[in-house]
Amino acid sequence: MYIVTGGAGFIGSAMVWKLNTMGIEDILVVDNLSTSEKWKNLVNLRYEDYLHRDQFLKMIISGDDPFETEGVIHMGACSATTELDADFLMENNYRYTQHLCRFCVGNGARFINASSAATYGGGEHGFSDDEDGIDALKPLNMYGYSKQLFDLWAKRAGLLDHIASLKFFNVFGPNEYHKGDMMSVICKAFSQIGDSGQLKLFRSHRSDYEDGGQTRDFVYVKDCVDIMAWLLEHRDVGGIFNVGTGNARSFRDLALATFAAMEKEPDIEYVDMPESIRDKYQYFTQAEMGKLRAAGYDAAMTPLEEAASDYVRNYLAQDDPYLKP
Repeated sequence: MYIVTGGAGFIGSAMVWKLNTMGIEDILVVDNLSTSEKWKNLVNLRYEDYLHRDQFLKMIISGDDPFETEGVIHMGACSATTELDADFLMENNYRYTQHLCRFCVGNGARFINASSAATYGGGEHGFSDDEDGIDALKPLNMYGYSKQLFDLWAKRAGLLDHIASLKFFNVFGPNEYHKGDMMSVICKAFSQIGDSGQLKLFRSHRSDYEDGGQTRDFVYVKDCVDIMAWLLEHRDVGGIFNVGTGNARSFRDLALATFAAMEKEPDIEYVDMPESIRDKYQYFTQAEMGKLRAAGYDAAMTPLEEAASDYVRNYLAQDDPYLKP
């Protein structure tokens, strides 16, 4: 059995899709569907069963393995960078992940965990996934800190060689539609451009960046799940790894790629960034990908323009925009 926590969410459901394309259907989806629309991510997919996250935790906290688990892909977490309930994030993101890690290590199952590029904070210490440098990182929000705490705990416990903890950069792609304000810019842009023909981007509030020149490492979700599938097959590869393209691109680049995919002339309006996020805003992120490459992963990452075209034309513009095997 493969267990995918957060399996109805964005990256989690994409991972279920990836397993399906590999011929794997013996999958347990763990999530908290509640009243959200993320159940729609599961409709096209094939899996064995579903469990609520709390019920699943109660079953595995004893250390027993009733599932004959081959691997756990732990994508389940609160991913809102604006979440202010620190106690909730401590339990839901940090403590829960500890329990799952112990369960996998104790039962000989592969453990792949979603860390985050939010652990890098403002980027003042760079974006290296070398474990020796993670103690110096200063996340800018509680979400990033909750992810940082697990990586630090796994390092102190001597477990990093036995697991893979992945620092995802700016992931976009199909099945993110339930995320509201946390949807990618390209997903929001498709709606904005479709409604008005125009896209609003944040104005720069730093003299060294032009408006729309703020950069991110935008990575397509299909590349992310390819990496996780490779890690499932290479259980000897352990540690903290960045998941990005290794190539920072500007929000203007992203906007132009979206307009091109929609076959529309670019029309961008720059608006002031809310003061509430200005002091926590990252102007540059770029994954250092050398460590994963050195471990043996050699597949090419999808260029931004190609990924935007696939996402817009084959998903966002379709009546059924969800991933299907």
